[in-house]
Amino acid sequence: MALYDRTTRTSCTYRADEHYDSASIVKPIVLAALLRVKGGKLSEEEQYLARKMIVNSDNASTYVLWDIVGPDDIQDFLDDAGMTNTIIDDAGFMGLTQVTARDQATLLELLTGEDDAVLDEDERAYILGLMHDVQEDQRWGAPAGAPADAAVQVKNGWLQRSDANLKDPWDRGDWKVNSMSALTGRAYDYGLVVLTENNRVPEAAHPDAGWAYGMDTIEGLAKAVHRNLYPGR
Repeated sequence: MALYDRTTRTSCTYRADEHYDSASIVKPIVLAALLRVKGGKLSEEEQYLARKMIVNSDNASTYVLWDIVGPDDIQDFLDDAGMTNTIIDDAGFMGLTQVTARDQATLLELLTGEDDAVLDEDERAYILGLMHDVQEDQRWGAPAGAPADAAVQVKNGWLQRSDANLKDPWDRGDWKVNSMSALTGRAYDYGLVVLTENNRVPEAAHPDAGWAYGMDTIEGLAKAVHRNLYPGR
């Protein structure tokens, strides 16, 4: 996990440089790289696909935009953004991009900051606006317990990927569940990233049990963070 809070000058990390399968939290990276390639000017079709990608977490739209941008330009964005520990999947599977909590927090800081070197103000606002509009049933995770008067930008990811022949039965099996959120507005200016894996599905349980376990884990941590940063809000 990784937390930054510009207002209280608080930061906290735990295993923030460990790699995790990104699942859908790679999607703001794809959009950021697209905006860079297009000079901030997206066609109506690209805007439609971008909205589907972020707001609805639509994978088909993501792959169309992924192919428009290409891995080289995505890598250029990562390099310029200082996300030096993020690794694009060689086979081109966007959800298997290897991300770290620290790099994803760096992205949130970039999007909510004032530096125009990588993305300009309009480009940053465009990405945050879509993250603000994420559909209701995907607004779980890092925003849980956030101050009621904060503006919430969120992107979550979930992926079930197991291998029956894992050497270590607790190594990267079953659900990967990730959440990242930027909290802004009024006096708030902070971000939280939580990445999880190995959310196992118990024998005879519904396949979604591991996903639910991951969500519960993230939300328990998030509630503690928000409560301690801003008690009573």
